[in-house]
Amino acid sequence: MRMLSQAKRVHLGSWLIPGLYAMTAIAASVILPRIEHYVFPHLKAEASVETSIAIYSSIASGMMALTGIVFSLTFLMVQFSATAYSPRLVMWIARDPVLSHAVGVFSATFLYAIAALEWLDRNNSRRVPFISALVVIVLLLASVAMFVGLIHRIGRLQINRMLIFTGDQGREVIEKLYGPLGLSSDEIPTGGLHTLVPEQTLLHYGQPRSLESVNVKRLVKLAKQHDACIKVVTAIGDTVLEGTPLLHIFNAAAPFAERELSRVLELGEERTFEQDPKYAIRLLVDIAIRALSPAINDPTTAVQALDQIRDLLLRLGGRRLEIGAYPDDSGHIRLIIPFPSWDDFLHLGFEEILSYGARSVQVMRRMKALIADLLTVVPPERSASLRYWQERLQTSIARSFEDAEEKLSASSEDRQGLGVTRISAA
Repeated sequence: MRMLSQAKRVHLGSWLIPGLYAMTAIAASVILPRIEHYVFPHLKAEASVETSIAIYSSIASGMMALTGIVFSLTFLMVQFSATAYSPRLVMWIARDPVLSHAVGVFSATFLYAIAALEWLDRNNSRRVPFISALVVIVLLLASVAMFVGLIHRIGRLQINRMLIFTGDQGREVIEKLYGPLGLSSDEIPTGGLHTLVPEQTLLHYGQPRSLESVNVKRLVKLAKQHDACIKVVTAIGDTVLEGTPLLHIFNAAAPFAERELSRVLELGEERTFEQDPKYAIRLLVDIAIRALSPAINDPTTAVQALDQIRDLLLRLGGRRLEIGAYPDDSGHIRLIIPFPSWDDFLHLGFEEILSYGARSVQVMRRMKALIADLLTVVPPERSASLRYWQERLQTSIARSFEDAEEKLSASSEDRQGLGVTRISAA
């Protein structure tokens, strides 16, 4: 079966929004002066024609220069900041709608000011259209406001703000996906599907894409209509290649038509936060291990990333993570989607940082405190996994530090890395 669906979220904002601003400015520059000329012929600004020409010309030339300078600096800062943390995260900042709206307002101001010059002293009337002058001033003030907003957005490129931004995305998806931890956290009921041969399989054809999200409601509805069970065999965030299985269909009363399944999976060029709870932790780990590289050697940034990872793991520890089975309104399981387990989250959050930061006393102390904090709040059934990582951490410390004093220092618990030492229980 050929998979034809594409991602619904097409990132056109960077071109579409400025284009709309430009077209609106051009249309306004054609319509407003004519309305004013024929409907309000006696309405005019107090400024002289020569003064208005100088103002309009200065605004037009200044906005053109400002647009080039501001956005050259913006993209330079984005490119420079990409060396400090994951370049995948930079794209989320580059897609900030403030950037697109700023380009649009700057372009609209430039275009309208140029067009308004045509109506100054038209037919030797020595008249300055009042509405056009007012629009030019309003656009200039809007450009100043957008410039201030743009400077504020550029401030997000500071590493601490980027870490908070990434953590916020993770907290949002956790809040949306996972409910409170119930009385039990049983495994997802599969009804023995793993022993059955699927009656129908949906494959991906085309360029490599990432599975961004699944339309759960639509899939459950389709499965109920066909009295079937659908199993998504590709996890959200996975990269799918030519011929990669996407869906297995079991026990269907009738075959599914390709058009019924063409819009249930959202594929895109990269992972998104929408239904991917691991993506925020992935980016935080990327920032941490980049900071721990010999070229940067910034363990404090790694500790700050661990602060955000700790918060996300703390929230996940109190949530029911076994959410992959979706029943219909009658209680029959119609859809199964693979989601990460508690062990998967811990492995992602700890493995690489433990490897790259094994020789950093600061990182080891922060990780010791992180695991100790989690042990005090997570349910007992999730403590065993934390004990395992506690042992792994201590083993790594024993192997990485030969000096007894360094080994003792690295074995202490400290939420700041090198701040207030706590006595380790290990």
